[in-house]
Amino acid sequence: MSKFLAARRLVEAGARCVTVAFADFDWHGANFANGRKVIPLLDQGLAALVSDLHERGLDKDVSVVVWGEFSRTPVINKDAGRDHWPKVTFAMLAGGGMRTGQVIGETNRLGEEAISRPIEYSEVFATLYHNLGIDLGNTTIPDLTGRPMYLTETHEPIRELV
Repeated sequence: MSKFLAARRLVEAGARCVTVAFADFDWHGANFANGRKVIPLLDQGLAALVSDLHERGLDKDVSVVVWGEFSRTPVINKDAGRDHWPKVTFAMLAGGGMRTGQVIGETNRLGEEAISRPIEYSEVFATLYHNLGIDLGNTTIPDLTGRPMYLTETHEPIRELV
């Protein structure tokens, strides 16, 4: 919980980007036992952070993102865990002036494949840059040879959120 409080205080002090490393979710075994310990703590800390941001009027200026680089297999393995599954994942976004309180996209009933409104990683990044006021169509950074590179492949944020 103190990590979430520290994040809020850093934002109040003017930090533009804060990362909270919460826990290791790479559970190839003991998925259910680990989840019973860790998920309630994440739920409480995240809910407190988002509530604090709203109470302080920071919810329009601060984007909160919970996201991993991939998800876990829909099937439980022999060790009561889940292995890596790059086909679908989730992201939870709050604040940042976004239209929240919605689910965007859908998987099949087993969570194996996206069946409607798949969202690319670059759309999530474009949404976050949009929330920071960065114009993706005109902002580049130089690569190692000095050639200008755009920040994301797509310049459009997730339309349902902005």
